[in-house]
Amino acid sequence: MEYSPPPLFKQGPSALARLIFFVVLSLVLLISDARFNTLEIVRGVLGAGLYPLQRAALVPRDLFMGAADLAVTSATLRADNAQLRSKNLQLSQQANQAVALDAENAHLRALLQLSQRIAAQAMPAEIEYDTRDPFTQKVVIGRGAQQGIANGSPVVDENGVIGQITRVFPLQAEVTLITDKDQAVPVEIVRTGLRSVIYGTPKGDLLDLRFVPISADVQVGDELVTSGLDGIYPQGLPVAKVLRVDKLADTAFARVVCVPLAAVRGARQMLVLHYEAKLPPRPADEETAADAKKKAVKAADKAKAADANAKPADAKAADAKAADGNAKPADTGSAAKPASGAQPAATPAQPAAKPATAKPAAPKPAAPKRTPPPAAQEGQ
Repeated sequence: MEYSPPPLFKQGPSALARLIFFVVLSLVLLISDARFNTLEIVRGVLGAGLYPLQRAALVPRDLFMGAADLAVTSATLRADNAQLRSKNLQLSQQANQAVALDAENAHLRALLQLSQRIAAQAMPAEIEYDTRDPFTQKVVIGRGAQQGIANGSPVVDENGVIGQITRVFPLQAEVTLITDKDQAVPVEIVRTGLRSVIYGTPKGDLLDLRFVPISADVQVGDELVTSGLDGIYPQGLPVAKVLRVDKLADTAFARVVCVPLAAVRGARQMLVLHYEAKLPPRPADEETAADAKKKAVKAADKAKAADANAKPADAKAADAKAADGNAKPADTGSAAKPASGAQPAATPAQPAAKPATAKPAAPKPAAPKRTPPPAAQEGQ
């Protein structure tokens, strides 16, 4: 009796034979597709047919990611909205304070009879190119003398000071940036009001606040603005922020490193300010004028003294001439009277009666004032 499975459960080729067949088939398909691209069309047809199934399978993932993005976006928008509202409120308060301070400042200036600060006129300009010298921090703008650019005008942008006009051409101008090692800007610290001078550095990326005493109150984060004491930069323009403060015991000044607030190297458009400060004359000029006035007064006093010394000499000379004139008529009359036979007593009195015949060198008013002696009157 044979024991064999029914026809329904009959097995085909063995598992090993099937494995060898499919391995060989796979190798043949891989080699033919890699060398001759025989399955490219089959691959495209299968991909187009299976694309709807892929999209349907990815729908739950897309829904989950969309919900997560919506939640994150909503939370981000709410946080940004709250931050903007807080900043708007803060700016509104600062604006109200600025209006109040402006009104108070105007009132105090009117009380003190001080002139209002003149607002500077601004002219827009654009950088054309950098200079050829790599060791200087300079750029060239497309505005020149024909557009009204003046030498020494400050250059700013929306964030603060960029530099200063140092050379003017007819159609262009050269701007020296504040990061240049030879550029200096008078500044003051907003928090404490400490005044000093800020310079550029050789690297051209930071600023050096010099001449700050080691005992000065300078902190990291302090904002520096122009002081306006030089008459070139208007007061209150943002310049830099304190980055690092180094105080050494063996030095008299602290080393304060600052970073510029304006994008010195990244700015493309900028403003050129036409600022004219009404500053009083310097003390040296006033002293020079006072010295000149004193010298003029001394010269006038010397001239008056010389005139006063000259007048007595002229008076003495005039008296001497008058004495000579009075003596000459007396001699002439005494010589003429004996020849006419008149009495000798009347001889000195004759010139007094006829002063015109002798024409003496002395002044004429002196002769009539003389009176004849009593003997001459009796002889007549």
